Amino acid sequence: MSKKNHSADTGDTAKKEKVKKAAAKKPSLPPKGVSPDDFDKQKKGRKNEGKKTAKTRSAPAAQKKSGRLPPELSILGNTVYQKTEFERELLEQRLASAAGEKQTDRAASEKPAKQGKKDTRRKAKSLDDFDFNYLLSPTSIADMEEGGKPKDRKASKPAQSAQGTQKKKNRVSSPAKTAGDAPSGYRSNHKPVKRTPVRIIPLGGLNEIGKNMTAFECGSDMFIVDCGLAFPDSDMPGVDMVIPDFTYVEQNRDKVRGIIITHGHEDHIGGLAYLLMRLRMPVYATALTIALIEGKLKEHGLPLSDLNKITPGQTVKMGCMAVEFIRVNHSIPDSVGLAIHTPAGVLVHTGDFKVDFTPIDGEIIDLARFGELGNKGVLALMADSTNAERPGHTPSERKVGETFERLFARADGKRIIIATFASNIHRIQQIVDNAVTNGRKVAVFGRSMLNAISAATQLGYLKVPDDIFIDVDAMNKYPPDKICLITTGSQGEPMSALTRMAMGEHRSVTITPSDYIIISANPIPGNEKFVTRVVNELLRAGAEVVYEAMYDVHVSGHACQEELKLIQALTRPRFFIPVHGEYKHLKKHAGLALSMGMPANNVFICSIGDVIETDGVDMKVTGKVQAGRVLVDGLGVGDVGSVVLRDRKHLAEDGLMVVVVTIESETGTLVAGPDILSRGFVYVRENEEMMDEARKLLVDTLDSCLGSNMHDWNAIKTSMKNAVSDFIFRRTGRKPMILPIIEEI
Repeated sequence: MSKKNHSADTGDTAKKEKVKKAAAKKPSLPPKGVSPDDFDKQKKGRKNEGKKTAKTRSAPAAQKKSGRLPPELSILGNTVYQKTEFERELLEQRLASAAGEKQTDRAASEKPAKQGKKDTRRKAKSLDDFDFNYLLSPTSIADMEEGGKPKDRKASKPAQSAQGTQKKKNRVSSPAKTAGDAPSGYRSNHKPVKRTPVRIIPLGGLNEIGKNMTAFECGSDMFIVDCGLAFPDSDMPGVDMVIPDFTYVEQNRDKVRGIIITHGHEDHIGGLAYLLMRLRMPVYATALTIALIEGKLKEHGLPLSDLNKITPGQTVKMGCMAVEFIRVNHSIPDSVGLAIHTPAGVLVHTGDFKVDFTPIDGEIIDLARFGELGNKGVLALMADSTNAERPGHTPSERKVGETFERLFARADGKRIIIATFASNIHRIQQIVDNAVTNGRKVAVFGRSMLNAISAATQLGYLKVPDDIFIDVDAMNKYPPDKICLITTGSQGEPMSALTRMAMGEHRSVTITPSDYIIISANPIPGNEKFVTRVVNELLRAGAEVVYEAMYDVHVSGHACQEELKLIQALTRPRFFIPVHGEYKHLKKHAGLALSMGMPANNVFICSIGDVIETDGVDMKVTGKVQAGRVLVDGLGVGDVGSVVLRDRKHLAEDGLMVVVVTIESETGTLVAGPDILSRGFVYVRENEEMMDEARKLLVDTLDSCLGSNMHDWNAIKTSMKNAVSDFIFRRTGRKPMILPIIEEI
């Protein structure tokens, strides 16, 4: 019987299927002149070569099939690229950790038959064996177990505590997202490892303009960033300035390692002298900022020995933390941002900044360093929000210089007066350059302007010819068309040089129709009325005035939306805290972060006094410390409180009435009075009838009190005050402050 018939007769189904499969393969025969062994080798070589070519040409497909790539490559989506240094460092850390865990169980791992199928990623011994699928997947690194496996969110989600409720209050709400969800496209390089907590405590600068001050605390170490002032509002009559409340810093004086100043504007250095009066500490700032601080400390009689000059790129140790200074552009030279290296991670604080690729001093913002920090991993970003509502980019300072060239040409034959911020050294440099080009001498007005120009010239930030500046008293020696005045008063301050010129009160300058005046600044919110009043008076005097948006005579020193996005993209922080601005600015800046894919639960809009704590993995608001405002009135610091302000507002709005009576102490009889004095209420001589009625009412009130044997003078004063107040309100509809005075004889 043949083999074929024998196979058919057996009826074995398995053998039939095997024959069918063998027949389907249709093996090819070797060509003539080639042995079967050589043909098989050639056939196997072509097959392996085809696999290698397919793997090289279609790495994504091969990677999906095998679960790994060559060690020098990585994959994201359908793109193959070289592994970054960060990816290899992170991978090596994972491999080292996995290897340490398996040392004690190596024998067991060599018996796969007993333990079941093993995860090949956890067996990786080198970069060549590691599966990059999980490293590069959209899943957050924080949500991975060691070895690359994603965690089970439902199993690991903690129960919400009362503290979590406070945390949600400060985070930006977004119903479409849940905690921990990272939108597609956003990924921070920060490695979330739980470490020693760091606390960020804003003591000023949030939900307000100015008064910037922030404390950073870790363990037994603390340092401060900036200590500025704010200008008083209209509801603070008689107040000179507003500074932060230093109570929390004083309570932790043993922890304080120093204070960092980012730049020399008043909203960052204006309160420093008042802090150093109470607590001595090292001060770290750049050269120009130190020079401006020295002037303030000398005014208050404070020592200068605690001042330390630093340069961008330098790092200063602050206990268990370290502060790295990064060059940024702003409207004053020597401005810096900060990279704060803490046990929990790197915190980036931009300070006030803009991105200017053509700065006057040639020092461009160090974007490369921000990007380098972002590649290594940034735990949290704290960024300037002042211009968060403005789209686009902030123009370069050089644009103002181009405008000055045109305006100097138009002012031929006239005296030029330019008002600007005293600290804007770059603006002053361009004014001086145009004055030199047009053959004009420069005179300077205003104490703050003189101090700033003197410091900048000595340090080399302001480069001017030796004979360009002239004394104010020497102006009369030159014709008007050969003079340029630089003055303070761009905000319409009542005692500034420009305001006194406009009101005709300046002893050296009188405004005439031959004056060409340029106000090179935009009004700070709240100062619009003051600036308008000054402009009106200058125009009445016949001068030609250039102000606000008429020409490009001013550019901001703060970043607009596209620059804020750039910093966000470069640093790629895990958490974001907008700073420096009112609530509307902080809210808008938070919206920019959300638009770039940052999870809503990772964005914090906070208030002064909040204690923001992070351990490198999570961030939350854990409490509140004493913070607020302290009012400075003359030499008094903090002695003007809410009660005093209320009385001042009352006096300003309704005036004062003083009632004086003389009573014999033994008999309780009225000896003299009542006499009534009015200040800021009505003119007494024109309201004699009303005053006579008030006196009669006071006599009746006193007779009633004394007749009932009332000898409590405070009770008698209250009765007099109530009687007169009710009478005046019925007659005039006003409520002046009533001040009763009783003299005893």
